[in-house]
Amino acid sequence: MRIKCLFTKEQISRRVKELASQISHDYQGTNELMVLCVLNGSMFFSADLLREFRMPCQLNCIRACANEAGKIELCYGADINVSGKDVLIIEDIVDSGITLKSIIDIYLKQSPNSIRICTFLDKKSRRLEDIQADYAGFEIDDKFVVGYGMDYNGKYRELPYVGYVIH
Repeated sequence: MRIKCLFTKEQISRRVKELASQISHDYQGTNELMVLCVLNGSMFFSADLLREFRMPCQLNCIRACANEAGKIELCYGADINVSGKDVLIIEDIVDSGITLKSIIDIYLKQSPNSIRICTFLDKKSRRLEDIQADYAGFEIDDKFVVGYGMDYNGKYRELPYVGYVIH
């Protein structure tokens, strides 16, 4: 399998700093932001982003899984209470939006103060749900990407850049 670079480590670092600055500005005056990192793909992005924040935040990790009926539920992080809090969900990539919509619906039942979405990559061309990221690192075409936390069969997460698979 060949991988062609889409975004370099330097481009990623620059964009993460820009996003962190924008998010820090937007949440200025918030007592404490509740950050939900969607595992596993957004681990690297979340860590880099939070290190650049200029405000306090509480980090929690969640994982969404499909149950036997195909319905999305939280298989990790279902016990996190977001009631009355400002919540920022961090995703690696928003593709169809189905999983993210389910996550949002689950947490909306707890009456948070707000829920916003920050995604590293936004693949709008594949969207099936009406989901819009409040913060997006890069918009990409319909390519299968790896690196910077995103994988192909459990491989390539460790790459410091984002590449796409060439067949």
